[in-house]
Amino acid sequence: MTGSLQDLVVGVPAPRVTSAGEVSGAVHVVDLDVPVDDLDAALVALQARAAIVVGTTRREVDPRVADVLDLVLTELPGPRGSVRVGSVEQAVAAVTTAVRACPRASLVLAALLRQTALLPVAEALAAEASAYSTLLAGPEFAWWLRDRGPARAPRDDDDQRLDVERDGDVLRIRLSRVVRRNAFDAAMRVALSEALEVAVLDPAVRIELSGAGPVFSAGGDLDEFGSAADPATAWVVRTGDSPAHTLGRLSSRTEARVHGACAGAGVELPAFASRVVADPGTTFRLPELAMGLLPGAGGTVSLTRRIGRWRTLWLGLTGVALDAPTALEWGLVDALEDVRG
Repeated sequence: MTGSLQDLVVGVPAPRVTSAGEVSGAVHVVDLDVPVDDLDAALVALQARAAIVVGTTRREVDPRVADVLDLVLTELPGPRGSVRVGSVEQAVAAVTTAVRACPRASLVLAALLRQTALLPVAEALAAEASAYSTLLAGPEFAWWLRDRGPARAPRDDDDQRLDVERDGDVLRIRLSRVVRRNAFDAAMRVALSEALEVAVLDPAVRIELSGAGPVFSAGGDLDEFGSAADPATAWVVRTGDSPAHTLGRLSSRTEARVHGACAGAGVELPAFASRVVADPGTTFRLPELAMGLLPGAGGTVSLTRRIGRWRTLWLGLTGVALDAPTALEWGLVDALEDVRG
């Protein structure tokens, strides 16, 4: 649907599900440059929306409008609720194409981000785990698994996960699964959680998190996707042994140094650090939606606190690669320096 804020005064049409299970009406695009008679009524109606509402404008963005929408696309600099793009038309096409391809995951992601931006970290991570685990049972993830094919067998040389070194009060943790581009599997999640416990037990310890090889981390290990026994068990696993929980607690004492093509968990986990240093050539990407999923390594919590739920939704829906200078401008990283892998 394309219209104006005035069209939404009576309420935002909810997504529709056919008897065959097809989902439509998941996203509404509104032209913010069209005058609205009763802006307050439109903003109230938006609060109760179930669908995704994206605004477009070529003028200065009203912060009240940007705050309540899921995303504002503009060709001018704007508030944190907006994303500056080269072409509004092309950006709208990218968003609507992504939502139509995976409407269930898109709707769950947008609704989740409205929650995690407001909840305390622990509760927000539990909500993320619930949403992620739900999507594991969805048809969009099933279609991705079908297209992926059988998982690859483990390699004999794939046994190293981390290099951990303590130097006084500094705990240096380096992802070292270079053979798989530092992809996070169950073994790496456990190893990272165990390494972080040193800082939990000793409040004097500061953490430096980095990655060996050409990239900080390529994200989750795709060969493990779909291995959960069931969604309920997946939720227990994600909430019980989560590096995100610990990094959230240790945020003020953590510095992350990232480089290369960081994807998925390779973006989400370092974003918990109070200071993130990126190599100037680093790129950041959230690819999960195309798999019928959403960022599940804490990204709906860590990124919303750094760049806001709106820009997090943009990255999550489109899967675009964010360059390091833009990441610095948005606040996803705090400094650009040469970082060696």
